[in-house]
Order: sequence, then structure tokens, then C-alpha cells
Amino acid sequence: MSGDRPSPLVIERILRDRQGIWQQIVADDDLNALTGRMLASSAVALACYGAVLGAFHGVLMALTSAVKLPLLFLITLAICLPTLYLFNLVFGARLSVRQSVALVMVAITVTSMLAVAFAPISLFFLITAPDYGFFKLLNVAILTLSAVVGLRFLTGGMQVLNAHGLLAPSTAAAATQAAVAAPAAQAAVPAQPAAGESVAEPVAVGAGANGAAGANGATTPAAEAQPVSVVPAQSAAVVPAQPVVLAGHPMAAFPPGMVPPGYAGAGRPWVTPPVRRGESEQRPASMTLLYVWILLFGFVGTQLAWTLRPFVGSPGEDFALFRSIEGNFYAEILRTIGNLF
Repeated sequence: MSGDRPSPLVIERILRDRQGIWQQIVADDDLNALTGRMLASSAVALACYGAVLGAFHGVLMALTSAVKLPLLFLITLAICLPTLYLFNLVFGARLSVRQSVALVMVAITVTSMLAVAFAPISLFFLITAPDYGFFKLLNVAILTLSAVVGLRFLTGGMQVLNAHGLLAPSTAAAATQAAVAAPAAQAAVPAQPAAGESVAEPVAVGAGANGAAGANGATTPAAEAQPVSVVPAQSAAVVPAQPVVLAGHPMAAFPPGMVPPGYAGAGRPWVTPPVRRGESEQRPASMTLLYVWILLFGFVGTQLAWTLRPFVGSPGEDFALFRSIEGNFYAEILRTIGNLF
């Protein structure tokens, strides 16, 4: 999407210009405004979807669910964000707090917008098939699918940050130093003539200590020495000079006469040999811990949803802002599936 015509909807920009979003997060450019827009969009979208959930029980439940569903995601973010930030700090990443918040808010924004896109489908089944067990499982599946897609955006953003060295700064610094040192080392190596090219070599005619020897053995004074003639040498007789290798050049680690892989000759660029997959493209610890954090985020979110229930409201019970804490979310889902089938 063109930067001259920015979209008023932040979700449209995320979906159409996701590389621009990642670059903005990498540059830490105006992240407060971006995060604020994502926060507002997510709150509105989750409130709309929460109203559809609570509409199964009544108007009062729809209003409370419209408030509790955005709180569910924001409280889960507040609980899990310090863990993600400290994970990155422990393993050498250079993410700021604003960058971490913006990354997670991208995932929450995508999740909330995808959930509200499923709201008409949920409302359709609410009107045509008002079964409590089916309606509850349908919306759990919708929220799960939306969260998986949103967290996929999170992993994509972290991979972009990894490519820019924000997750593995030591590797990035080493690559930068090598890139700076390579041109200087190549410039210090003298160029070697190509094959078949003649080289002019000076040939002195009979120079002696006190003069020059003539054809009859006579000595000619040095001041009357014949001028030096230059004779083009044949290319076959040319002995290539050994290149001067500085300490910083990659060839300095090899003994004389041994050609390392990728060496294309003096004065020519160094050709990097192809790297096999898995040799240098190792996943940084921050990416590995990201998947651990995603599982943690899911467990905290589901348990918090169980604590803040009801969102749908059982048809046989009166309205209640909260239920008593008993059992757990996963046992309730298994029990509902057993009753449904």
C-alpha cells in the first residue's frame, strides 16, 4: 500500500502493508500512535463480538460480555508481556518495551478483527440453532482460529526483527564488521594480469659497477650508458606475483599455496561458498522462547476466561456478573463435547 494514501483502518494497513508495519517497529518510529490505534480498534472489535456472545442470554449479558471480552485480552497481555520482555533481555535481544507491546498488539488486533468478521456467522447460528452447547463450542472454535492466525503474525514479526539483528545482536555486529573489512582487504591486494596479457619488463644493456660494457669488452662510462630498452615479455614467461595478504583478509588464515574455498584470485571479489541449511541459519534463543511464550499466553488466556465467565450465559441460570471458580476451562469443554455428542 502506498505511503501517500494511508488507510484509516489500522487492520487494513496490517494486512496490506505488513512489511511496512514491521519496518516501523524495527525503526521504533511513532509506535505510541500505532499502538494506540491498534488498542482502540481491538477494543471496539472485541466489544462487538462480546455483545454477540452475550446476546444468547439477553441484553444485560450482551452488555457485560462486550466489556469483559476486551478486558480478557488486555489483562492477559498485561500478565504475559513482562515475561516476553525479560526473555528477550536475558538472551541478548535489543527490543524495547514499546517494540514488544507493538508486536503483541499486532497479534491481538488481527485476532480481534478476525473474530468480529466471524460475528455474522455466530449471530446466524444464534438465530437459527439456539443450542447452548453448540453455540459455546462454535465460539470457542472461532476465537481459537482467530488467535492462531493472530499469533502467526506475531511469529512473522519476530522473524523480521531477527533478520534485522534485534534478536541476535552479536551475529549482526560480526556480519557488519566483516562487511566493512572486506572492501579494505580487497583494495590492498594488487591486481593480477589476465591470461594472455603481455607485461612490459625493463631490460638493462650491460650495466657495470663503473660503467657499461660495450660489444668489444670496452667499458663505457656510466654517463654514456645506453638508454634502457623495454622489451614486451611473452605471457608464457610471466611469473605471477604472489598477492600481498593483509591480516584482515580472509585468505590470511590459509598457508601459502593453499587456496581456500571461494577464492577467485588476487584483485577479484571473494566468493562466499554456499551455506547449507542449518549451518549458520540457526534459530536464536529468542525465537525458541517465543513459542514457549505463546503457549503460556494461551494457558493464561483460557484460565482467565474461565475466571471471568460467563460470556454466553447458561439459559437455565439467572444473570450473574461472575460465576464461582470451580473446575477449569478444559474440563468444561470436554464435558460440553460429551453432552453434545
